[in-house]
Amino acid sequence: MRPLRRALLLSLILSGARAEPRAPLPDPVPAPGLAALPGGGWRLLFGREEERPSPEQRLTLMEIGNILAAYTQGRVTLWAEVALGEDVSETRRLALRRALAVREALVLGGLPETRVDLRPLGRTAARRDVVDILPPGVPRP
Repeated sequence: MRPLRRALLLSLILSGARAEPRAPLPDPVPAPGLAALPGGGWRLLFGREEERPSPEQRLTLMEIGNILAAYTQGRVTLWAEVALGEDVSETRRLALRRALAVREALVLGGLPETRVDLRPLGRTAARRDVVDILPPGVPRP
């Protein structure tokens, strides 16, 4: 390989390898039961038997979908948990229904459905009724 081509290739590789600092995402309009997570992302709280976000929460989720579509690249992960229930299958299904409802609102806001990964955990040791929305690169709290 010619020295000039090698130098050009090396400079392209090195310039692409630099990590850009992650800019904070814009804050969406607040909604009851929706909180920002300390390391990034959002946590949506559900009532014990609720399967879907409230209309006010849904509008904020649509705004979050718009923010994620405009300011991020990569996959968004939804971690869904259920506080109570003895039947493992039932709690996983409830967690899945909640995650699907959140994904639906994010997609209506403009986030491509193919960029959303669902993690319906069911009942966990933390015993929370939540769906965590984690942008690309944000670790689970």
